[in-house]
Amino acid sequence: MLQPQAVVRNALTTGRESVTVFLTDVGHGLLDVSHSMLAMVGLAVVAGALFMGSQDDLRDTLEARAWGWLEARHLARSGGEDLAAEAENEPTAAGPVNTSSTADPADLTRAQANVARWIVRRYHVAPEPVARLVQESWTVGQRTGIDPTLILSVMAIESSFNPFAQSPVGAQGLMQVMTKIHSDKYDPYGGHLAAFDPVSNLRVGVLVLKECIAKGGGLASGLRYYVGAGAADDDGGYAAKVIAEQDLLKRVAAGQNVPPTVVPIIANVAPTPAATPVPVVAPAAAASESTAHAAAPEQDAQARPERERVALAH
Repeated sequence: MLQPQAVVRNALTTGRESVTVFLTDVGHGLLDVSHSMLAMVGLAVVAGALFMGSQDDLRDTLEARAWGWLEARHLARSGGEDLAAEAENEPTAAGPVNTSSTADPADLTRAQANVARWIVRRYHVAPEPVARLVQESWTVGQRTGIDPTLILSVMAIESSFNPFAQSPVGAQGLMQVMTKIHSDKYDPYGGHLAAFDPVSNLRVGVLVLKECIAKGGGLASGLRYYVGAGAADDDGGYAAKVIAEQDLLKRVAAGQNVPPTVVPIIANVAPTPAATPVPVVAPAAAASESTAHAAAPEQDAQARPERERVALAH
C-alpha cells in the first residue's frame, strides 16, 4: 500500500507531465499557425507588389500620399521653421509662408469680396484661388504701402491671373517677375521654383514693384521701370493700361456696379519726373469718359511688347 506522501508525489509528477505536454502541443500549434500566417502575408505582399506594378496611377497616388504624410510629419517636428523663419526675417515680406493657395470667399471683407467676384467673372478663374490672392494683396499692401488694387491690376495686365505664365524673355508667374534677376528674393520661399507659387510670386512681385516706384519717383515712372522700359521713350502703353485697370478695381471695391466685360478707358500717362515724387498709393478716381477705348485686358497682356527688365539688374 502506497504511503500518502508517495500518492501526492505521483499526482504532482503526473500533473506536471500533463501540463508540459499541453504547453508543448500549444507551442507547436502556435508555431505552425505563425508559419502559415507568415506564408500568407508573404503571398499577399507579393501579390500586392505585382498588382501595384501594373497600376501606375494607383502607385503614384499612394506614393504622393506617403510623401505628403512624411512631409507633414517633418514640418510638425520642426515647427515649420524651415522657410517660415527666413520669410519672417525678411523686412518687407508679408510674414510666414502660407502654403495654401486658396481661401474661402466668405472670409473676405465686403470690398475684397466685391473685387474677387469681379475678377472671377472678368478673367474666368476659380473663386477660391482668387480669394486668396485678393486677401494676400490687401495684407501685403498694408505692409508695403502699395495699394492692393494696384497689385491686382499688375497681375491682370501681366498674366491675366495665370500663375504659370512665362514670357519669351523669362518673366514668370502672376506678376511676371524676371526670376533670373530677382532669384535672391525667392530664397525665403524655397528658391527660384517658387516663382510659380501664386502667393510667393505675388510677394516678390510687390517687392520689385516697390523698388521700381522708388527708383522712378512715382507710379507711372515706376511702372515703366517694372515693364523694362524705364530708359525708353515708350512703354507700349503699359503704365496706362495698369492704371486704367486699377481705376476699375477701385470702383468695384467701392461697391459700384462695373460690368466685368467693360473695356478700360486708357488715358495718356506721362512719366513722373524723378524730382517730383508722388505717393505710391494713388487716390481713387473715376476714369475720364472723354478718352479713347483700348483692347480688352486679356489681349493687352499678350499684345504688349516683351522687354527684358535689364534695368532692374543694376
